[in-house]
Amino acid sequence: LNMDSVKEELSCPVCYDIFKDPGLLSCGHSVCKECLQQFWRIKGTQECPVCRRRSSRDDPPCNLALKNLCESFLKERKEKGSSESEELCSLHSEKLKLFCLEDKQPVCLVCRDSQKHINHTFRPISEVASSYKRGTRLDRRMQKLMFIYCTKTSVDCVSSAPVILDPNTAHPRLILSDDLTSVKDSGNNQPLPDNPERFDYYPCVLGSEGFNSGTHCWDVEVKENQFWSVGVTTASNQRKGRDFFKSDVWCVCYNQYGLSGFGFPVEQDLERVRVDLDCEGGTVSFSDPVTNTHLHTFTTTFTDTVLPFFWCWSDSLKILPFSSQ
Repeated sequence: LNMDSVKEELSCPVCYDIFKDPGLLSCGHSVCKECLQQFWRIKGTQECPVCRRRSSRDDPPCNLALKNLCESFLKERKEKGSSESEELCSLHSEKLKLFCLEDKQPVCLVCRDSQKHINHTFRPISEVASSYKRGTRLDRRMQKLMFIYCTKTSVDCVSSAPVILDPNTAHPRLILSDDLTSVKDSGNNQPLPDNPERFDYYPCVLGSEGFNSGTHCWDVEVKENQFWSVGVTTASNQRKGRDFFKSDVWCVCYNQYGLSGFGFPVEQDLERVRVDLDCEGGTVSFSDPVTNTHLHTFTTTFTDTVLPFFWCWSDSLKILPFSSQ
């Protein structure tokens, strides 16, 4: 039995990973439910990603037979490679041989060819691990591999996955990129549904994933933008009307014309802004990663889930994964 061909049959047509909670569409195709919902949000229509036939159901039933097959496949692969369990990819049960320089995480050969890592740069993990020194921030899988390849002691953990924007929160005048990592001000309101999550006064958009623990870091490309504000806010903060900035927003802002904005004012004309969130420590720090200059730090106690927040007016912003200089 060719394991590669089996993996292909058990892979989602959208994310190319082994199916997680596969939904069965009326046309007979299966797609991860999370991938399907994201695909529908981007397309604006409930169609199959494979054959484009419209789905008659908002919430397709789970393909239990396929789900059981995927779980059995992953279990078998993990048991087969149990002696090397620390080096196996949690998604594909393949050996972690490469390191993605954009996402700062170890990946397997299947990850490399997936849509998630398209146009990314990779290096042999042994080469990258040996170049790291103690004190460098890495994710937990990289820490394990550091023991394997370099026999170094463990280091601090930071989540550096790229922030994905939530189109359901975007103000109607904002346009998001297909990969949901960039936002642009169109200058005109688009005909979008006025759902409860969507901003209707300020040109803002939120990240799709909230945080209530751990340390997280991301960069925002702000160069040539005349007016911007970036930071975090609580998931429960009011998004309708003018009350959003009255509480539970921690951000820095820039206005080329010297007008007052919302957040701690930044006077420098920056290319990038780094946001460093420490949920347990209760801090949100901002810095210029190009010149390694500290901009401002807020100290508070987070009692609610917080979300990345972006204000974009007249230009565009691009969210980037954490990248050490």
